[in-house]
Amino acid sequence: MADSAGAIWRKSTRSGNGGNCVEVATNLLDREDAVLVRDSKNPRGGNLAVTARSWAAFTDAVREGALGL
Repeated sequence: MADSAGAIWRKSTRSGNGGNCVEVATNLLDREDAVLVRDSKNPRGGNLAVTARSWAAFTDAVREGALGL
């Protein structure tokens, strides 16, 4: 499990004010080899840690339209 101490959370600039956003922290890659993801509506509710490689694959798939989003 990745340690989220020191995580710097950010939301996409494309996020609106609807509250359906996730936040990511990428500043722990060197220490944890993880990107952290959490629900912006419930920041104390925990987070999901994924490897840098998995995060890159996910964001590439989103950019390519492979997920039907």
